[in-house]
Amino acid sequence: MSMRGSKGGTTRVKTARNRTAASTRWLSRQLNDPYVKRAKAEGYRSRAAYKLIELDEKYALLKGRHAIVDLGVAPGGWTQVVRKLRPDARIVGIDLLPTEPIAGADFLTMDFMDDAAPGAIMELLGGAPDLVLSDMAANTVGHPQTDHLRTIALAEAAADFAIMMLQPGGAFVAKVFQGGTSGDLLTLLKQNFTSVRHAKPPSSRKGSPELFVVALGKKP
Repeated sequence: MSMRGSKGGTTRVKTARNRTAASTRWLSRQLNDPYVKRAKAEGYRSRAAYKLIELDEKYALLKGRHAIVDLGVAPGGWTQVVRKLRPDARIVGIDLLPTEPIAGADFLTMDFMDDAAPGAIMELLGGAPDLVLSDMAANTVGHPQTDHLRTIALAEAAADFAIMMLQPGGAFVAKVFQGGTSGDLLTLLKQNFTSVRHAKPPSSRKGSPELFVVALGKKP
């Protein structure tokens, strides 16, 4: 890695022979991102942990929760936050990628879109959840409309799971992309929750198209 410092404490990254300009920009952003540095200092596996912390500060998502599902759990930053703030809660996470163990949490390495996934989650959880979190996002292909639609499809699947499984009064959070939640999904959530809002936590990069839909108060 070829780096040099500059005034103001910013780390500048030189373009190496085998590194593209895009990867150099990504590396520079990572090295200079205060949330990346903070996550490393505080022991979180990713900067994404602060998105959940900030959403919780605004909406009290974790208050009084006892059974939580973390969809798209890898590398485990959101589950770390849950374990810290709700140490007695049961939590089950699922991801296509393997996730290093976290004490007090159960992880499934499988595709959430697999027909067997919901049943496997519920079996491990041992009862109805009162919070469903989804940080799932489809792998981007560089075409904004396609990327948006693929991520919305994951959010819709997560919402279907939440509506079916959540206890009354439960909450649901899912990542969407700019353009917000599709009309059909927004209508579905409003039919099943008392409050539905979009949020962009401060730790979400300004240039990122991500937003989160926050649905509170699952109706009976």
